[in-house]
Amino acid sequence: MSSALIDSLKAGFETLPPDLMNGHGVGPLRRSALISALHEGLPEHRVEAWKYTSLRALAARPLTLSNVSTAVDPALIADIPTPRLVFVNGVMDADLSQIDALETGLQINTLTQALRGDNPRAIAVLGRRFDGIANVFARINTAFATEGALITVAADAVIHTPLHLVFVGTALEADVISNLRHVLELRENAALTVIEHHRGSGNHRNLSNHLLHVHLKPGSRLCHARIQDEAVGASVIARSEAVLASNACYRRLDLELGASLSRHELNVSLQGDGAQVIAGGVLLADGRRHLDTRLGIEHVAPNSRCELPWRGLAGGRGRAVFHGGIHIRAGADGSDAQLSSRNLLLSEQAEIDSQPVLEIDADEVKAAHGATVGSLDANALFYLRSRGLPEAQARTVLIAAFCREVLDVLADDTLVQRLAPLLDTALARMEQTA
Repeated sequence: MSSALIDSLKAGFETLPPDLMNGHGVGPLRRSALISALHEGLPEHRVEAWKYTSLRALAARPLTLSNVSTAVDPALIADIPTPRLVFVNGVMDADLSQIDALETGLQINTLTQALRGDNPRAIAVLGRRFDGIANVFARINTAFATEGALITVAADAVIHTPLHLVFVGTALEADVISNLRHVLELRENAALTVIEHHRGSGNHRNLSNHLLHVHLKPGSRLCHARIQDEAVGASVIARSEAVLASNACYRRLDLELGASLSRHELNVSLQGDGAQVIAGGVLLADGRRHLDTRLGIEHVAPNSRCELPWRGLAGGRGRAVFHGGIHIRAGADGSDAQLSSRNLLLSEQAEIDSQPVLEIDADEVKAAHGATVGSLDANALFYLRSRGLPEAQARTVLIAAFCREVLDVLADDTLVQRLAPLLDTALARMEQTA
């Protein structure tokens, strides 16, 4: 189905560097993914997975493919420690990145290096199929991704210093689309902490399309925080695909604080006995911001566990959408699945749609899910005001407490102390625009 966005992608396909588009023989695969995307177009409301998120405005905009390095003020990321890998409008910035002195066992490459290198296995993820119109952005990513972070941690290596991945969007003469493909692979008994930062420089209306593959081998432990605080006019489409082996643990936090349109899909397959994912997030939909998060957790192996606390706030004319899907397959006996979606409406014009879905095909499991949408507790607000707090301050205290409890999914006090101020700043910004 034709649209200005799809047509602009078709026109830009031949403009990208041939060595990157065809490296290791992926050219036909890319072209096939593009043809499929051109044929199906972008999903509309009748597609169940996109029922609450309209792409009409995005589809009407032509976008230029981003493949040229862009200068950015170093002050924008001065607060982000090293080691760090920085991408500006989808292109790796060697001057802002610093990955020279890495701990033993941590290996970092980029997709560009892999496409030009001599190891076909490094780009094997480009062969992953994503069928159906609901997955069109994954196919667009396959067609165009020439950059991204490829991270591997060797067996038994415990990396103590967090790795920072930084993605900056900046204004150019024309709005651009950047497509990045990432891989995080932790081998047996490895451990790593990764912090993603998505930031905007100035006012821009770019689209970033990220696809991340997480592979956790037996006994490995990944702690992963993602802070999406893009420019107010930006659009962000992100998808994470995780596969966990026996006794692997994936702790994850998503803070959705920025952008005009942000859609994140987190799919986790618990394939090994004792595998567990503890993933929580906060959605701050203020102004006219539209935030859409979709979880798909598959309990494949016995004794697997998921714990999913999510919080949503919507003010102004903002809208937050949350879908929490959990499937406990036959044979996944002893699984434990817990989902909590709690949401606050802060204005009459705001909207929150929360949909927990639990499907159980196994025996002897523990499972619970729930969703609430309401306003601030009047009794709690009255209590704080009776203790001398002005109403605005009392509201701030209650909202901060409501959101901050989710940070505990990281089980890392140092990391929580680093991220809490970012959340507080976004909450203060939200209160100012309420």
